[in-house]
Amino acid sequence: MIEKSFFKNIKVLDGGMGQELLSKGLKAKGSLWSATALIEEKYHQLVVDTHLDFINAGANVIVTNNFSARRARMIENKVNNLFSYANEKAGELAVKSKELSNKEIMIAGSLPAQNDTYIQDLRDIKIIEENFNDQAQCLKSYVDFYYLDVLSSSLECEIALNVISEIGLSALVGLHVKSDNKLPSGETITEVVNKCKKFNIIGIILSCVSPEIVEKNLDELNLLDIPYGFKVNLWKKKDPLPHTAWIKKPDEVGTNPIEVLGTRHDYTEEMFLNFSKKMIQKGATIIGGCCEMRPKYIKKISELSR
Repeated sequence: MIEKSFFKNIKVLDGGMGQELLSKGLKAKGSLWSATALIEEKYHQLVVDTHLDFINAGANVIVTNNFSARRARMIENKVNNLFSYANEKAGELAVKSKELSNKEIMIAGSLPAQNDTYIQDLRDIKIIEENFNDQAQCLKSYVDFYYLDVLSSSLECEIALNVISEIGLSALVGLHVKSDNKLPSGETITEVVNKCKKFNIIGIILSCVSPEIVEKNLDELNLLDIPYGFKVNLWKKKDPLPHTAWIKKPDEVGTNPIEVLGTRHDYTEEMFLNFSKKMIQKGATIIGGCCEMRPKYIKKISELSR
């Protein structure tokens, strides 16, 4: 089990797998996005190569590529029969990447919001719990800890953390915060973290948010007495929309999210380095990227890990 001391020193997380896969030639189906690369064997090497790109750029932690292989998204795209295969394959490909790299990296198992992204899951608690458990069970043999990947409420976090505690692994909690400095549930970061501290959490990060949102919430993060940081995106839209904004039918090529959310072409690697340095000076020890954050950005901040 990973202890909180793991993030006492600065660690670099990887960047956005889904957008990097699309940029390398992945043709996503429907709303499967990056999960297409798991269910279609011809893309498996692409997943390995992309993990390796982030590892070679200097990432200390890579995240399994199963963000869109959650149960609801698999059902939506009529491939639920491949749920276990896809999630286990995400773990296998991450392990293969680690072995090929010959580097001492950690693998974090992605446990995303189990319904839509960027909005609160209001379904029955038992359904949410079952969904988290199904995905966590598929990954447990391949990962060092779990990453709650862009969660939007304390309830979702507590349900996921209960599942993880039964498995016996640690968790890094990734919270999605809007431009009003609150989660989609309307809760503050502090309210959510206070409910999570009874579990074995090794850190808190703001997940798939803009650099500006991270900076606005830094004072609150500093008061939490737990390692913290960020996985920032480069969407133009600071409050991104759920995938239903670009959903396609299962038999159609999926729309690239940048067609709806845009991308910040003007945000350079040097800007990310300067931002990361500033956040570290303020106390952050977990630094990394999310959507539209390519290996070149991770390489630029890799010098900061220690």
